[in-house]
Amino acid sequence: MKFLGKHRWLLLALGLGIASVTAPVQAADEQYFPLQSYRIGPYAAGGSGFFGGFIDYLQYVNAKEGGVNGVKFTWSECETEYVVEKGVECYERLKKGLNGAPAAATNPLSVGIAYATLERSTADKLPLITINHGRTDSTDGSVFPYAFPLQLNPYSEVSAIVNYIASQSGGLDKLKGKKIVTLYHGSPYGKETSPILELLAKKYGFELTLLEVPHPGNEQQSQWLTIRRIKPDWVILRGWGVMNPVALKTAQKTGFPANHIIGNIWSNSEDDAAPAGNAAKGFISITTHPSGTSFPVLQGINQYVIKAGKGNLQDPKRFGNVYYNLGVVNGILNVEAVRVAQAKFGKRPLTGEEVRWGFENIKLDDKRLTELGALGLVQPLKLSCADHEGGGAVRFQQWDGSKWNVISEWVQANRQLLRPIIEKSSHEYAKEKGITPRDCSKETVAAK
Repeated sequence: MKFLGKHRWLLLALGLGIASVTAPVQAADEQYFPLQSYRIGPYAAGGSGFFGGFIDYLQYVNAKEGGVNGVKFTWSECETEYVVEKGVECYERLKKGLNGAPAAATNPLSVGIAYATLERSTADKLPLITINHGRTDSTDGSVFPYAFPLQLNPYSEVSAIVNYIASQSGGLDKLKGKKIVTLYHGSPYGKETSPILELLAKKYGFELTLLEVPHPGNEQQSQWLTIRRIKPDWVILRGWGVMNPVALKTAQKTGFPANHIIGNIWSNSEDDAAPAGNAAKGFISITTHPSGTSFPVLQGINQYVIKAGKGNLQDPKRFGNVYYNLGVVNGILNVEAVRVAQAKFGKRPLTGEEVRWGFENIKLDDKRLTELGALGLVQPLKLSCADHEGGGAVRFQQWDGSKWNVISEWVQANRQLLRPIIEKSSHEYAKEKGITPRDCSKETVAAK
């Protein structure tokens, strides 16, 4: 039976186009994570690092704790190549679970795929997790009950960057007259923050120039020549994949200093900086989590997964880098949602609707983060029906030529300014789609 089980899984995986090398055989008493991953193409570094960290954390919880309350985690991958149509196809193939194991949530790590599956996820009652990205107005859980831009939505991201630039300039009032260029990836992800940057420019009086770089970002000469002509005080780099090292190399060629380029959350990894060589030295970026392996949870993964020869990364040198650690953070949040939901619904595999409740009731304070071995790796986070982001803070790091060094404390976005904008957008969406927003005041209090 064991032999037949393995081959039945292999045949199913081949039929679905799923990379099943690290996926165990599914069973009805397990909790399933469908992974719309990408390990090939121009964004493979981000995908392989993120999904590697996510899978290794699930393996760690299974090996160390036997899962959560006796419920082990299982998963399979479907290769999207970061292509929206393939991401939707993968979603439809995997959303119903596998061999009786119900799906907990989807984690596509793609704005395009997230937008394309948002309404499907809502109809299917399956949480859509867009950690550090996604549709900003999905922060409002009263309208978007199944979408979770965990930790940092795009508006919070750029607000925090502007606040940091202000701190380097002597205060928000000193932004008046400054020149800021935003170089952005030519995709929905890259374009999403343009309206809020324009609002912040008007509010604080800085001169904003928005420059698009067509996908995937290999050609940027004309944009950097424009930047050289403008002579901005700062360049915000909203890049992704190969666009990032190309930007740093081209900036050096045109004479723009790396220490006045601030990378956003998808321009902040070793895989973005190292390929640029000495052109990256001094480059600054934001992060919601540091790289490194000193955290107890990373040491645990090393002990139970990496040293056991089960690590998901092809290149073990990437263990503990920014993308990998983001995958671990994402794993922590997904597993914590299951754990919280089990406290309400029972110690068993859960439906997507039940896991959604778990996400909405996550509360990570220093005590809980210490218990998880993630203090300093994950920012304190409290989610609710109304707030599906929960954090909105970043730290800044600088590349010294070989590694990232954190150079700031937590810098908070202006959430008070952003919230009315988010609600205006979410309620417009609700009106357009005929959605009646939930009354969050009537939602059940968080599980303890």
